Amino acid sequence: MHIDTKCIHAGGYPDTQTKGINTPIFTSSAYGYLDTDVRLYQRYFNTPNQEAVVKKLCELEGAENGVIFSSGMAAISTVLLTLLNSGDHAVVQDEIYGGSHAFVEEHFSRLGISFTMAGKEAHAIEEAIKPNTRIIYIESPTNPLLNVVDLRAVAEIGRRRRILTIIDNTFATPINQNPFKLGIDIVLHSGTKYLGGHSDLYCGVALANKEIAARIRRTAAHFGGSLNALSCYLLERSLKTLSIRVERQTQNAFEISGFLENHAKVAGVNYPGLENHVGHKIARNQMSGYGAMLSFEIKDTPAQAFMKRLKLIKAALSLGGVETTICDPATTSHQKVSEEVKKRLGISDNLLRLSVGIENKDDLIEDIRQALEA
Repeated sequence: MHIDTKCIHAGGYPDTQTKGINTPIFTSSAYGYLDTDVRLYQRYFNTPNQEAVVKKLCELEGAENGVIFSSGMAAISTVLLTLLNSGDHAVVQDEIYGGSHAFVEEHFSRLGISFTMAGKEAHAIEEAIKPNTRIIYIESPTNPLLNVVDLRAVAEIGRRRRILTIIDNTFATPINQNPFKLGIDIVLHSGTKYLGGHSDLYCGVALANKEIAARIRRTAAHFGGSLNALSCYLLERSLKTLSIRVERQTQNAFEISGFLENHAKVAGVNYPGLENHVGHKIARNQMSGYGAMLSFEIKDTPAQAFMKRLKLIKAALSLGGVETTICDPATTSHQKVSEEVKKRLGISDNLLRLSVGIENKDDLIEDIRQALEA
């Protein structure tokens, strides 16, 4: 099946009782266990609604198995603490989601885990490897500068050096990028964003082969970051429209990036679909679409003053919904990152991150135009 068909028909749980076409919602927190080999329990991540949505996500990403979590950070932290022990070393790409960056900075050292923050280039990542390196953690396209990592090159390094490779694939979504096909070992998503897609769900997912997924699930059972049945059902429902949503959002983002690139009051635009983007060639080779996220820097106007002039686009935390939202990463997604690191990465006070929705592109462009020219 093509991926847009998989969005609708993959996974799920057959309703043999009433023949309903949707997965039933199993609200039980207690399940019988006599005369069965299965011990169903929500904290064990094996209830029907949890399994139904994981199966769909596995089909979309090309994974063998996975675990659905109550948030993206629950997925990220659980995976990292499953694979790393005291005395281990991790190579972590320096340009990642601020919450992930803060987690590594605040918790690895106290747990006896060493780490090296590396640039996005494959050679920089390999140069950071030590004899006790156990994982390479990357994100592509990156948050918030939309830089691109060569996934094939990183996967090859991991295989050659026998190090597990992990990617946060949130910005790309399974529609625009499938890291398993490029050799990456573990794929993470903050499902709060595009997978849920309507700004009303918190969830996360970790996908891998059966062996690694089983290890993650064992750790997750101790940490307890499980997702309830209703949220699993809503996520499964949202995934049915993932393809058409992301396709429209990606088209809109491409048009808006072109408008911004040619506007005199914009200092620079970060979007992999632009031919002058430093990662355009790599993105063209490993992505089927360039995504619906972009960032840009404005001239002579404070970021928050610009956002207050917008009439249609809302300034809001998070991203990936059907509505277009905007934020200044320096005070939101990357507020916990030090000023020194933000300066080194290029996250300025005038940088704006735009999550493009499914509205008419002309309405969005007009809203940005009037705010720039007000």
